[in-house]
Amino acid sequence: MQLTAVGLNHQTAPLGIREKLAFAAAGLPDAVSALKTSQATQEAVILSTCNRTELYCVGDAERIIEWLAEYHKLPVAEIRPYLYTLNSYDTIRHAFRVACGLDSMVLGEPQILGQIKDAVRVAQEQGCMDTWLNALFQKTFSVAKEIRTGTAVGENSVSMAAASVKMAEQIFPSIDELNVLFIGAGEMIELVATYFAARNPKLMTVANRTLPRAQELCEKLGVNAEPCLLAELPDILHDYDVIVSSTASQLPIVGKGMVERALKKRHHMPVFMLDLAVPRDIEAEVGELNDAYLYTVDDMMNIVQTGKEARQKAAAEAETMVEEKVAEFIEWQQSRQSVPLILALRDEGERARRYVLENAMKQLAKGTPPEEVLERLSVQLTNKLLHSPTRTLNKATSQDSGLVDAVAQIYHLKHKK
Repeated sequence: MQLTAVGLNHQTAPLGIREKLAFAAAGLPDAVSALKTSQATQEAVILSTCNRTELYCVGDAERIIEWLAEYHKLPVAEIRPYLYTLNSYDTIRHAFRVACGLDSMVLGEPQILGQIKDAVRVAQEQGCMDTWLNALFQKTFSVAKEIRTGTAVGENSVSMAAASVKMAEQIFPSIDELNVLFIGAGEMIELVATYFAARNPKLMTVANRTLPRAQELCEKLGVNAEPCLLAELPDILHDYDVIVSSTASQLPIVGKGMVERALKKRHHMPVFMLDLAVPRDIEAEVGELNDAYLYTVDDMMNIVQTGKEARQKAAAEAETMVEEKVAEFIEWQQSRQSVPLILALRDEGERARRYVLENAMKQLAKGTPPEEVLERLSVQLTNKLLHSPTRTLNKATSQDSGLVDAVAQIYHLKHKK
């Protein structure tokens, strides 16, 4: 088995397919544990976001694909066209690029790094990581930190949260006159809400399954934020000009009928709705309503243009650094594979040292002059250490030029070819 990755993202699969292969946050521990205990892998990490689902493993790619299809109760043939499978080298490179935001819908966005760290933490808690994945992700986090601090790849990016505000401003002239509703209280909503709060909307409301978490987020946002329960949505939806939703629900929370009733109460004043959840929180049919402007994560690319030239230049610098870091990691991997041989070589040297030392001590005990003992010791030790390579070279044929060159390199010898 080898290091491999199987996945799909916003570049290879539409939202409808990504929804089917997403892993709910609550079920991720059981999922990664099931993958680890299957015949497909020895180590596993599952990264699942609104834009990608990726399985980083030490295992067999084909078996991982079969497990993924079986877990989601889908035919392999249905998902295969949207998947990419990466060999060991490409898996390392891909992990580095993803963590740096170079593979994100919004170039350089920082949220993905935290999502990878969460995925790794879950895998560690489930005992699904060992030598190779631990090493890969430790290096991944180190590379991400170095690239983000050493280049401007994150400075000129438009994050998904910032893009949300820009999308709202395409419909409404001023955010400070709007009522904004956030559905959910997770990390994504907190990021988006922070950007909206900076524009001082008239009212912000956080609707969540549990009130304490909503209250906690409202306290962070400021005095014009208030909490409510998801169950209140049908009664309050009409009060809001902007609705942003991102929950872990497996079924839509806001349906077409609910929005239709809200629009009637609003006398068909427009409402901007942004669904950042995968699977969707807002029924796709809502987008058919005349006064409802519904956007999903796949619509973000339409406004992520600001600072494009600067971002691309920084990205080019970051890509160069990624290639250097991949080479470093590959070299480290190869050195790790040589460790058992190095240990065996040193053990052999230690046995030779002890052997001649014991002989020397016996000669000293018999009264042999120390000068003579030292001379014998040096000759015996030299013969012991050079016996195996000399014997191997004597047996070498003309086809063993690689062996001869290796010995010459090890002992820094010059030889005629």
